[in-house]
Amino acid sequence: MHAGLSLSSRRGVLTGLAAGSAALAMPGMAKANRTQTPLKDKAMTVRYRTQRIGGVDIFYREAGQVDAPVLLLLHGFPTSSHMFRDLLPELANSYRVIAPDLPGFGQTKAPPRGHFDYTFDALAEVIGGFVDALGLSRYALYIFDYGAPVGLRLAMRHPERVSAIVSQNGNAYVEGFSDQWGPWEAYWREPSARNRNACRPSLAPDTIKTWQYGTGADPSLLSPDGYELDIAYMARPGAEDIQLDLILDYRSNVALYPAFQAYFREYRPPLLAVWGRHDPAFVPAGALAYRRDLPDAEVHLLDAGHFALETHHAEIATLMHDFLGRRMSA
Repeated sequence: MHAGLSLSSRRGVLTGLAAGSAALAMPGMAKANRTQTPLKDKAMTVRYRTQRIGGVDIFYREAGQVDAPVLLLLHGFPTSSHMFRDLLPELANSYRVIAPDLPGFGQTKAPPRGHFDYTFDALAEVIGGFVDALGLSRYALYIFDYGAPVGLRLAMRHPERVSAIVSQNGNAYVEGFSDQWGPWEAYWREPSARNRNACRPSLAPDTIKTWQYGTGADPSLLSPDGYELDIAYMARPGAEDIQLDLILDYRSNVALYPAFQAYFREYRPPLLAVWGRHDPAFVPAGALAYRRDLPDAEVHLLDAGHFALETHHAEIATLMHDFLGRRMSA
């Protein structure tokens, strides 16, 4: 060592040599540190893709390793897979998470009315084709709002594919209806132009923001991103009439409730109901009703509204990790 170096300089040189020697002695550790973080980041990365099914271009979000257990997330009205933007990264380390936009919603491109039937049977047919195209032979379902009747149609057609169900304000029982369904029920009974127009307020910007998103939600936790995007989607040409067609066809879902319940009793899928207890449309009785046909169903009522993920995504992710880790492995 050079005689002219000070004591502090000599110490600095020795520290550097020691660090370099440690790195040379343990090259595997340095390599591991370089590879582990990118692998984790890759799993957490959300990718945006499109899959052609017939005349429909299904837009979907995907995260996680391709060989991980699959979660299929189905959104509701009037939103899109954007509602899962905070949940996907929470689940991607353990699962391959796939969230499509239904026809008529979000970024999915579907033919206009008159060239495509906007019914729940048609939505389930397209999503069934999407599942087949991606080669998903086994998956857990996350069903929310409109995603419930779509997902449960898939489950009845292919019960062997469904490893578990997470229902977040996804109704399958008449007990789950609040007293706020009057205009829709009148339209179901008599599909006149007058009753159709009476349902238009359900699609209005203030209804989406204040009633659907705002009811029962802590406003300090409620990002405007969700409801403002839904309002913008609803303002697109033709969007309202597509939604009014689906509102009329919602009666077909209620007619299928006994069939959904028979599926539960026969195939006993593990089920987690995680419910915003302040939902103005689907009340907690709808979550508790699952136990009638699935006595082992696990029910959690959160201090949240209809769009519980907007304010409680971390809590829902924790409940899902616990439930799926126990029930899917069993």
